[in-house]
Amino acid sequence: MNLRPYQETGADFLYEHDRAMILAPMGAGKTALTLTAMRDMVRAKVALKFLVLAPKRVATDVWPVEAAKWTPELSVAVCAGTVKQRLRALYADKNIIVANYDCLQWLAAQPALQFDGLVFDELTRLKNPSGLRFKALYKILPLFKFRWGLTGSFTSNGLEDVFGQCKVIDEKLLGRAKGAFLQQYFVPVDRERGEWEPREGSLEAVMQRIKPATFLLEPGEYKDTLPPLHLVPVRCDLTDRVPYDKMKADLVVQFPTAQVVAANAAAVTQKLAQMSSGFVYHTRKVALPEPGKFKVYKTPVWFSEHKFDALDDLLAENQQANTLLVYQFEEELAELKRRYPHLQTIDGMNEWNQGKVRLMAVHPKSAGHGLNLQTGGCHLVWLSLPWSLDLFEQTVGRLHRSGQRHDVWCYVLMTHNSIDERIWQGLHDKRALSDIALEALK
Repeated sequence: MNLRPYQETGADFLYEHDRAMILAPMGAGKTALTLTAMRDMVRAKVALKFLVLAPKRVATDVWPVEAAKWTPELSVAVCAGTVKQRLRALYADKNIIVANYDCLQWLAAQPALQFDGLVFDELTRLKNPSGLRFKALYKILPLFKFRWGLTGSFTSNGLEDVFGQCKVIDEKLLGRAKGAFLQQYFVPVDRERGEWEPREGSLEAVMQRIKPATFLLEPGEYKDTLPPLHLVPVRCDLTDRVPYDKMKADLVVQFPTAQVVAANAAAVTQKLAQMSSGFVYHTRKVALPEPGKFKVYKTPVWFSEHKFDALDDLLAENQQANTLLVYQFEEELAELKRRYPHLQTIDGMNEWNQGKVRLMAVHPKSAGHGLNLQTGGCHLVWLSLPWSLDLFEQTVGRLHRSGQRHDVWCYVLMTHNSIDERIWQGLHDKRALSDIALEALK
């Protein structure tokens, strides 16, 4: 198999840079170009062993398959499973060891790690330098001469995210201390709550600093290879607005079977997101025998089926075409299973890719990064939206990526005059910020 010209250029960029980042859209082939650079380094005996960190399903289902396809001469072991299985893989005599971010603290505590290079697939997973995984990783970074990061967007949720991602690649890019970074490029809005706003011109200044270490895939070079993406908002109305409006105004609503209370502003935001889908969780805590311990029970209270009725109509209109259904809440998945007994979840991914699954439900956090689902269908429906632009774009990118042969139709079910519209606008605002960052990197 042959790389596209822009992938060849990206592979050369990695080969020539010990510390580098690849910024490219979902499905542009970042894994293939990275494997090519790895292969070339192994052939030249510049590096012989790499550790790859990736989201769990990407680690187990994508890297081994892509390596066999693009670089069959490289041997791969997946560090997953029981402790015994992970240890066997971690110390295996292989060119590439793939592990997931969830086991990073365990991995960092293992002795005598011997690797030449470290690859971060979905670099945004390390945007928080205060996190436990980040701190565990930071202790072992000096072991790796080569460090490469792959991402679709540095700034999906704001400029502040850039610091942690760059720190694990090379501290020379933006410095060692986040406090100094914030002081230089941000203005404090509320120090006690840690809220900062970027200074005028700071986005462009930060992008210029990281530009020498960043390979940017120009959108035009890649988009020409993809079919069109159609984003279609589908607006619908609650059959009964009273519960939603009561919760928004009073932070409490009384149902025949339960009284639902939001304890604070953050809780009411979550409750309103649930109610935009027609239900809300009633939570109660039950004391356990152990002092200070409680068990929390969540019971869904339904008051409107408007989104699911709209989904029925949409599926019928599309003649029951293979469709990904994206949910945020467990009760949404439960309702999907009640309505569609043939529904599959992400465990049915292989059958989906063979075109054998009509409906597959996915959650953005489990299917939002790295998975190849483009051969199974070209329709996607959001039942409710995430606040994260990264999760939104990455999930859409499971279908709208290299290898997709049809127009991709992405439908967003939105309740009229609800928090859905606020989330949708927030995603648009974050997209504008990301576009500015890309422009500054050119």
